[in-house]
Amino acid sequence: MSAAIRKDLYVSRLSTAGSSIRREEPVVYASTPPPAELPAEALEQYARDGFLVVPELLDAVQIEQLNRHIDELLAGVEPDQERAIREPGSLLVRSLFQVHKTSAPLRALSRNPRLLGIVRYLLGDDVYMHQSRVNLKPAFHGREFFWHSDFETWHSEDGMPAMRALSVSIALTDNSNQNGALMVMPGSHLDFYPCAGQTPPNHYRDSLRSQNYGVPDEETLRKIADRCGIMTPEVPVGSALVFDCNLMHGSNSNITPYARRNVFLVYNSISNVPGEPYAAAQKRPDFVASREDLEIL
Repeated sequence: MSAAIRKDLYVSRLSTAGSSIRREEPVVYASTPPPAELPAEALEQYARDGFLVVPELLDAVQIEQLNRHIDELLAGVEPDQERAIREPGSLLVRSLFQVHKTSAPLRALSRNPRLLGIVRYLLGDDVYMHQSRVNLKPAFHGREFFWHSDFETWHSEDGMPAMRALSVSIALTDNSNQNGALMVMPGSHLDFYPCAGQTPPNHYRDSLRSQNYGVPDEETLRKIADRCGIMTPEVPVGSALVFDCNLMHGSNSNITPYARRNVFLVYNSISNVPGEPYAAAQKRPDFVASREDLEIL
């Protein structure tokens, strides 16, 4: 199901950072009335700001079961397991990838009917899982994720042609200002910001720990923040944050005694399957960017 390389509308990984490029695609693809699980005010916020919160997606029993299951998964992680990404300078697991294929409970979570109704509507198409992972910010030691647009990486390094994907971060602990919750720049999804620097070979091995390529320079980030502002959406445990693939986001380190834990699911339109990378010499592995045996959800 791989797609041939298509015209690059969003050229990035340049010798110097280029000017911003206005988004070509819609933010909300469907034109029919939204489903009941997507209130009008949430839909308006998503189109305007690039994100929305789905409250109470999971109940207390489901949250407890999933946290216990993830503890078991982490206890079984091998030292050299490639899809288990460690914190920089530590053996603590930062992210565990491809959980929709390796865990039955997390596979079921990725198919939550309420969630899929929202995802399919926003993308206006059948969808598949481009990437899945458990994101962990251990108490005291969870490191930051620097500002970036996911689409810049998925386009440059995976060959995703268009902005027809989104991410869902499901909170298995409270996500607050204190424990390194996601920060966003509302409205930044409406422009693409090219980044400087040629993609190194096997960049994913370093970028999943600490990203140095595919991030805007400080002056560009200052201009975006001055125009859009910075928000930290409150996402209580059991709720989910849905955000556009091109939204500028990042998070601080967690120096509190309270861990932050999320299930992170990336849905892509089946019409938007990646081809050859636009700005990398080789494709990233399947556990980071699904390409083969794609399953429509």
